[in-house]
Amino acid sequence: MAETKKTLVRFGGSALASFIRLVDRTSKRIYEPADILDRLADLHPCIVACWHGQFMMVAGLRPENVKVAAMVAKHGDAELIGEAMRALGVQLIRGAGAGSRRRDRGGASALRASLSALADGHSLVMTADIPPGPARIAGAGIIAISRMSGRPIIPVAVASKHFASFDTWSRLTFNLPYSRLAFVAGEPIEVPAGADAEVLESKRLELETTLNAVTTRAYELAGSDINRAMPLDVLAAASPPAPGPMFTIYRAGTSLLRPAVPILLNMRGRQGKEDTPRRGERLGFAGLPRPEGQLVWVHAASVGEMNAVLPLIERMLAANPHIHVLLTTGTTTSADVAARRLPERAIHQYVPLDVPQYVARFLDHWKPTIAIFTESDIWPNLVLGAADRGIPLVLVNARMSPRSINRWRRFARFGRPLFSRFAAILTQNESIGRAIKRLGAPNVITAGNLKIDSPPPHVDAAAEAALRAAIGRRPVFLAASTHPGEDAIIAAAHSLMRRDIEGLLTIIVPRHPERGGGLAASLGSLGLKTQLRSRSPDPAAETEIYIADTIGELGTFYAISKIALVGGSLIEHGGQNPIEAVRLGACVLTGPYTHNFKDAYRSLIREGGAIEVRSSDDIARHVTKLHVDQQAAELMRSGADRALKSLSGALEKTLGAVQPLLEKQKV
Repeated sequence: MAETKKTLVRFGGSALASFIRLVDRTSKRIYEPADILDRLADLHPCIVACWHGQFMMVAGLRPENVKVAAMVAKHGDAELIGEAMRALGVQLIRGAGAGSRRRDRGGASALRASLSALADGHSLVMTADIPPGPARIAGAGIIAISRMSGRPIIPVAVASKHFASFDTWSRLTFNLPYSRLAFVAGEPIEVPAGADAEVLESKRLELETTLNAVTTRAYELAGSDINRAMPLDVLAAASPPAPGPMFTIYRAGTSLLRPAVPILLNMRGRQGKEDTPRRGERLGFAGLPRPEGQLVWVHAASVGEMNAVLPLIERMLAANPHIHVLLTTGTTTSADVAARRLPERAIHQYVPLDVPQYVARFLDHWKPTIAIFTESDIWPNLVLGAADRGIPLVLVNARMSPRSINRWRRFARFGRPLFSRFAAILTQNESIGRAIKRLGAPNVITAGNLKIDSPPPHVDAAAEAALRAAIGRRPVFLAASTHPGEDAIIAAAHSLMRRDIEGLLTIIVPRHPERGGGLAASLGSLGLKTQLRSRSPDPAAETEIYIADTIGELGTFYAISKIALVGGSLIEHGGQNPIEAVRLGACVLTGPYTHNFKDAYRSLIREGGAIEVRSSDDIARHVTKLHVDQQAAELMRSGADRALKSLSGALEKTLGAVQPLLEKQKV
């Protein structure tokens, strides 16, 4: 199978090289400057830089009797291009661009090979922007190669009157035969060997600016439309794409579903998932009058997202005495917490269902000055409805699971009109930022996770004192924010631990409190003495599993627990927030599924501030050790503190991006 694949790649590369030769033979060439080939020969060996999407088009720009090496990425997608380059007599350097963010793809080896090729008398052809983007942003690697080799960088662009372009991150472009080819080169860029960071950055910007200029000029000379060759995220920055047929279908579908909405809300109300007296808010009817002046609308899906954004709300209100804040959420639990924790000049409403008529009713009443969405709760009618009214949109603490990223990529034509409407998107990490950038967002900032900078969850001093009095000297193990499928593993771990930890009390705080009754019944059937907090405020002496089926008390339980397993991680949910536990002094255990808080867990585990467990045996072994070995527990807490310091700063970056928009909207 592997040999067949290699044969197909060789054949495809040879065919591609033949096609490039055909384009060269049948097209009329235009050079600017006219002696561009002579200049390249005089500067040989040099570094020829182009944008990634034009890499294949530059193959024809080659003086006679000049040895050329090309840097081609070291992964499957580039094999075909590599074979074509070989067929054209170009030496290959495999690996990501030197200085690439992706160290595992050969950045260091590519740097060494590039310097060796230049020293051996090869001119080097490479792209200035680094896969997987963002496109048309020059990387630092090519500047480093120039500085270390002492060879100049020549920015070049090629344009064809007739060409094909593909919907890749860089808008990969191919010349077509019987056309007009325009080759344009900029002035050489010299990078001094002793350049400091400021000079290196100025040279990077010079390269980026010059490449954009020569690319524009090449398309002018070729007489073709440059927009067809522009990466979609670059185009979106200048002109957000209009919603297409998929949005028409979505809007019509959500509108047609209106007759079923009362049935849905009644059913959810019986399940305790809707606030029946305030049901009108879900239909867009306002439950409160609009405050005078500027109104900042902040939307958070539920309690976790709301807790992350509350410090931002408090900072915005403190910095802008003239504004009010409208917070919308979608769950009854979050509404209860909002009633207790929202500061003055902030009010809560339920978010309307994403039905065009409900959205219009909501926006017509509240007329927000600016809209801030949180994490990944993006509703098309809400986003486009606000954008159509000229309301600036911001997405903060943006996150996407790997599955979500793949789904958005498949439906990019649906995502681009949404993400391109945001004036700013602040992401939790760079990989999420790159994915959102490819979906057309014009202003993406990697800010980190707001949940890292959030204060610890509320601890009720009276409840904490009562619990400590009831528990006494009993050892406590907490399983926090658990999901279905995890509780049986925790119960099995408890059964193992109680043989070595005398008097052990395991506290389970289900993520959704309404699961408490069923959970007590299922664990009780295993022979474990269970107790519900909603029925008994204090655990009895004989209770083995205490189920905290209440709202807003997680902080109190973290405060009384030295060791906590953070749930949502033993199943493929993606994990809950470990920082809350860390801030209240608990040693953190987690399952293997942590993509919701990937950066936080990576740092915690690297610093020894968290332990990954995969089974009830793992849980029992580590909890038992931490109960016995206090020094190990203290080392874990110290490691967690180090991790927190390295992760903080998202709140300041987010406020720094939002505040200029607030200032701009002042009347």
